[in-house]
Amino acid sequence: MYLIIAMNLLAHLYLSGKDPQVILGNFIADAVKGRQKHQYAPKIQEGIHLHHTIDTFTDEHPKIRHSTQLLRSKYHMYAGVIVDLTFDHFLANNWDRYTEMNMDSFINRSYELLLKNYLILPKRTRKFLPFMIMQNWLKNYIKLEGLHQSLSGLSRRTTFDSGMEFAIEDIKHHYSEMQNDFLDFFPELIAFVRRNPAVLWYDQE
Repeated sequence: MYLIIAMNLLAHLYLSGKDPQVILGNFIADAVKGRQKHQYAPKIQEGIHLHHTIDTFTDEHPKIRHSTQLLRSKYHMYAGVIVDLTFDHFLANNWDRYTEMNMDSFINRSYELLLKNYLILPKRTRKFLPFMIMQNWLKNYIKLEGLHQSLSGLSRRTTFDSGMEFAIEDIKHHYSEMQNDFLDFFPELIAFVRRNPAVLWYDQE
């Protein structure tokens, strides 16, 4: 089941900064449990820790809580999953607000890095990575159709009936409100991440 590790991947990759090992750690963090992190190099461990600090900051942010609450009554425990994916959609559509990097080039470099380090990835990550690249999940987030496909795929893998395959209609209904939450939230998340000593940001040597 990929539910826990197939969310807001574009944001986590972007927020990792430029250090390849920090990027790897951030990407694999949800598939690394407990003391398993000590199997990895120190910089990868820093990336794992970065991922968890990003998640904590995100979960506690009032704008995230507001968007999640819009969906809570219908999707319950899966509302946060839907918001995570939807916020990757907003990031893809507002990419130029946050960076001068070409998004296609960024995505291709991310895929290349992950494939280059394929053998050190956790088993769960190795299992879904080929599908992620073949179907270009990171770029597909930019369209509502791609977002719908991702939500439907996750819904098929959940233990309980999540209803996420129908969530696109609720996202459309709350689209402006959720996008405003994202636009308020994401610059604050960037500022928070840039204060992390593990992160070598894009304008830093």
